[in-house]
Amino acid sequence: MKIGLIGKGAIARYVLSAIDGRGHEIGAILLRPERIAPDADLEVGSVDALPSDLDLIIDCAGHRALATYGPRILARGMDMITVSLGALADPCTEVALTQAARDGDARLHLASGAIGALDCLSAARIGTLTSVTYTGRKPPQGWKGSPAGRKLDLDALPEGEHVHFAGSARAAALDYPKNANVAAAVALAGLGFDKTQVQLIADATITRNIHEVTATGDFGRFHFRISGSSLPGNPRSSALAAMSVLSKLDRITRRISL
Repeated sequence: MKIGLIGKGAIARYVLSAIDGRGHEIGAILLRPERIAPDADLEVGSVDALPSDLDLIIDCAGHRALATYGPRILARGMDMITVSLGALADPCTEVALTQAARDGDARLHLASGAIGALDCLSAARIGTLTSVTYTGRKPPQGWKGSPAGRKLDLDALPEGEHVHFAGSARAAALDYPKNANVAAAVALAGLGFDKTQVQLIADATITRNIHEVTATGDFGRFHFRISGSSLPGNPRSSALAAMSVLSKLDRITRRISL
């Protein structure tokens, strides 16, 4: 496939490094105009400048990029993969993306991000899901640049768990656009943004990001926990989130996939 990327941050760099080994080609990298390097061959500054022969666009740039570029890309008939699931917590963005996908006969594929067990959760909602709770724990540096910094002293946090958010997945995704894509993924797989409960915790005693999902319903009860590593150079970005993009790409392109 000939693929376009949005962004050139930590997740985009990880994806870019793995594309060639999968037999694909990078045809363009969409960036804000001020971020384009003077000598860059593939970097473009608008959706209109994307080549028409791209088979797929992979969004690695965050909520604002998906909300800004996604509708126009989908309306052009280009399929997309995104890890910016939290952007769908904004009803206007969700409607715009859905309508654009219809208009362009395109698909927006959601990568699972830094969490697993979503196949189990989405299967469970075929029956009756009674409750779904997501808890996200990160070291203090993993919350820097988020609203947690206004509630906690992240540079001198005492030992123990410090809850800085408790509420719905919609509120978490909107308030923490760089940190709560996992909460959005859990919501989309299960009870939705408004019925999924979220706790976000800073903990100076841990060194990895810990994600937990607990669900109950007709199927019974499950509890999933993962302790994940961040990408080098960016404590806010999960390595598994980047891997999930490539996993989604593999499932799209394989003749037989799980």
